Amino acid sequence: MLYYVIRPWQVGLWAALGLSGAAAVVYGVRRNRPRKPRPWHLLAGALVLFAVGDFFSAVLNSDYLAPYDVPFLVDMVFLAMFVVMSAGLMGLARSGWAMRDRAGVLDAVTLILGLGLLAWMFIIEPRFRTPGLTAVDQIAAVAYPLADLLLLAMVVRIVLVARWSAPVALLAAGGIGMFVSDNLHLFARLDGFWHIGGSLDIGWMLLYWGWGLAALLPSMVWLTEPRPAPTAELSGRRVVVLGLSSFIPPMVLLFQALRGPVRNAEGIALLCIAMFVLVLIRLLDAMRIHRQALTRERMLREAGVGMVAATDIDQISDVVRDTATGLMPSHAEHRVILAIEENERTAVEPQAKPGPAVLCRTGELPPEHAQELAGFDTVLSCPLAPADGTSGGHSVGTLLVAAEEDVLQTLQGALEVLALQAALALSRIMLNDEVNRRDSEAYFRALVHNTADVIMIVGGDDEIRYCSPSAAAMFGREALEGNHLLDLVVPEERERSGGYLLRARQERRGETTDWTVWGFGDRRLQVEVSSRDLREDPAVAGLVITLRDVTQRRRLERELTHRAFHDSLTGLANRALFIDRVTLAVDRARRNGSIAGVLFIDLDDFKDVNDTMGHPVGDELLTAVAERLKGVLRPHDTAARLGGDEFAALIEDSTGTGAIEAVAERVVRVLSVPVPVGDQPVPAGASVGVATTRHAHDGDELLRHADLALYSAKGEGKGQWRRYQPALHEALVERLQLKADLDRAVAEEEFSLRFQPVVGLTGAGTVGFEALVRWEHPSRGTLAPGEFIGLAEESGLIVPIGTQVVRQALATAARWPTRAGLSPYVSINISARQFRTPGVVADLLRELDEAGLPAHRMMLEIVETLLLHEDEEVWADLAELREAGVRVAIDDFGTGYSSLSYLRQMSLDVVKLDKSFVGEIAVSAQQRALVEGIVRLANTLGLEVIAEGIETQEQRDILADIGCPFGQGYLFSKPLPGGETFPWLVDDLDDPAAH
Repeated sequence: MLYYVIRPWQVGLWAALGLSGAAAVVYGVRRNRPRKPRPWHLLAGALVLFAVGDFFSAVLNSDYLAPYDVPFLVDMVFLAMFVVMSAGLMGLARSGWAMRDRAGVLDAVTLILGLGLLAWMFIIEPRFRTPGLTAVDQIAAVAYPLADLLLLAMVVRIVLVARWSAPVALLAAGGIGMFVSDNLHLFARLDGFWHIGGSLDIGWMLLYWGWGLAALLPSMVWLTEPRPAPTAELSGRRVVVLGLSSFIPPMVLLFQALRGPVRNAEGIALLCIAMFVLVLIRLLDAMRIHRQALTRERMLREAGVGMVAATDIDQISDVVRDTATGLMPSHAEHRVILAIEENERTAVEPQAKPGPAVLCRTGELPPEHAQELAGFDTVLSCPLAPADGTSGGHSVGTLLVAAEEDVLQTLQGALEVLALQAALALSRIMLNDEVNRRDSEAYFRALVHNTADVIMIVGGDDEIRYCSPSAAAMFGREALEGNHLLDLVVPEERERSGGYLLRARQERRGETTDWTVWGFGDRRLQVEVSSRDLREDPAVAGLVITLRDVTQRRRLERELTHRAFHDSLTGLANRALFIDRVTLAVDRARRNGSIAGVLFIDLDDFKDVNDTMGHPVGDELLTAVAERLKGVLRPHDTAARLGGDEFAALIEDSTGTGAIEAVAERVVRVLSVPVPVGDQPVPAGASVGVATTRHAHDGDELLRHADLALYSAKGEGKGQWRRYQPALHEALVERLQLKADLDRAVAEEEFSLRFQPVVGLTGAGTVGFEALVRWEHPSRGTLAPGEFIGLAEESGLIVPIGTQVVRQALATAARWPTRAGLSPYVSINISARQFRTPGVVADLLRELDEAGLPAHRMMLEIVETLLLHEDEEVWADLAELREAGVRVAIDDFGTGYSSLSYLRQMSLDVVKLDKSFVGEIAVSAQQRALVEGIVRLANTLGLEVIAEGIETQEQRDILADIGCPFGQGYLFSKPLPGGETFPWLVDDLDDPAAH
């Protein structure tokens, strides 16, 4: 207030005001002692220069009536003030970092360019081009605004990167006040009408007072303290600054375009490009830093997993060192120390409560750590203090990481998290160790008194000198001292037990054995005995014997051993025991020249018994079969149940193969008699395969031979036995080779089709073709279905083969010529297994759609067995196919489990008479009557009839006379390759009676 009231004193008061601000800064530095005082001293020097410049400017313009004028030397003082002030502000902005803040530089440059454009367009250029300005005025018109912009950019930079506090707010207020007053002063100076004492002085007062007060506050030290590396991530404040700065050039262009001609368009456009490039670089930097942060987060997460799995301090140290090394840049040299305090109360530097992580000099560390980190100047010290308070608020150690200061500042946050994870893991392990240590004494104290084992100390004469209290439970009395140890052992084992004690003393090593002792109530107990020779230990001076009651365990082990090698239902040997005995028998037969034989026995109708009578009856049957089998064999022979209804017998020391075959004959005969179960007899017939060591060199080969013989016996009917012959092996090898070839054929699609015409027997021409599959074997030539379909059914390959057949047949039929009213169909055989495949209806309809063939031109031939079990799902699938237009035929009708009832119940279209009916129709009146009856029944039910296997004209005429409309066979044509069906159909279209 005095400054505005007493005008004669204004010049002196103004100088005093400026110098007081500088003095306040110097005093604040001396009192608060910041880590780096130089930036503050530069700010104090800038305030002094500002005060000096203002003083001479005010003195030279004290005449209020004269135009305002500032000599050139005073301008030089002001410009020097700007340089010193910018250096001080830059020092405050960067004093906490040892690394270059590229992101901050980019942000500052972007802001300066934007504000510089505004200053140039609306402040500098209009004044610069004002007529009558001197060279000094022109320099001032350019230099002062630019310097103020630089000052403002530095202030904004401090606000963006520094921790927000009262000194930061005061520095910002002073900088903004100076920026406003300087620019208003520039306008007044160029107009020549400004003098000291005006309202513009308030902004400069704010600079003096604000900066002086900022230095006096204790929190001013935060501005120069080390802090984590500046992040390139875009905070909200930075996004606003960058956004507003980037909008300045286009807004200037828009403003000029709305008001008239655009000035400096080229320069503004170049500035737009430059600012776009800067913002793009800034975004790329942010993305790079974000990727680095994700990598560090992943490494810290993996470190956390490793520390959770760690079981001791060494493992935690390894995880910490590996993770810290992984966080470091590849070129950075570093060293990591995980200092763990023995007493778990203090860190490397004793402190009641751990502080935050700090950067310090290596020389500030304790000597042992300073020596280990020699060669490094800067160390990041991270106290190991868990955040959950498990260490009682105290540090359990310190993580010391030595590297370049810029690297440590960049990784400070990540290393602090790593230290926290390590502290939690260390606290967990230390707590576990302490609990274990405290529990161990009580544990071992209670162990001797409460264990079920009896612990004894025995002297040189085998006299018991000490016995643990658990002896009362085992022997019925606790006071055994003075008794002879061997008196506790049953008489038949005392000699062996005495030998054990003798060896324990002589060999001085403990071994474990079992004794049988007299227990409480004269019970015989089986105990496990272990010993340790401690005669040289003064505290023991004897043999330590430990007795453990294992009576129940040994009984259970014997029971489990029996179960492991015997069938639980029949009590016979199981597969494992049988194979072991077969191996031994073959070796023994080779040594002594005898013959051993194996019988594989398979019950013929056991599945039917289980399905019709239930599993309990099946179990009784198996038990009876086992008893009969044991009755046939000699005592030293082995009967076994291999699983399910499979049994086996091992005949050893036989006089010849005839004796073994006689046993097989007896087994078949004995098992052919039904077994009475309850009130009904149950069939127990069996097939037997016999193999001997005459053709086998080892146990595995003998078992394979018996299996082959059983396979041969079952193939020739029930209740048979067969001996192994080498030809069986050859047939099996050939079958396995054919199976392997069939696998390859499916993969390489080696199957082709032949098409046999289906013609009208009354001259209607060709109505369709039946597709018949052939296998084009690379070495065996073309194979008919009978040579491989059975194997395909067994192996399940019939499904992919059927899929290929359907696809080829439909593709061929889609190319056949048609004529009005007659479109030849293709008839495809589909196996029961393929038809029961889930989704078969959808697959067939999809194949039709892909081939482009109408559904009515495909007929599926199914076997009768598919309809026997009244499977509603099968019937529903057939109905769905017929609804879509596909016709369904019963193939080989009359040869299987034919039932006229399902012709009435099922939705069918065609009945195909098997060729066995047609072959005898010309010579058997009975056969002709039967065929005629089937045809009439089919006509009554609305079904078409196709006769198969027509080979003579007489057969054709008879079938035509009895009303059979269609037929196929060699009389008309043999099965044709797909290419020959086209000329056949062309001839048929020209003359339907030609065929």
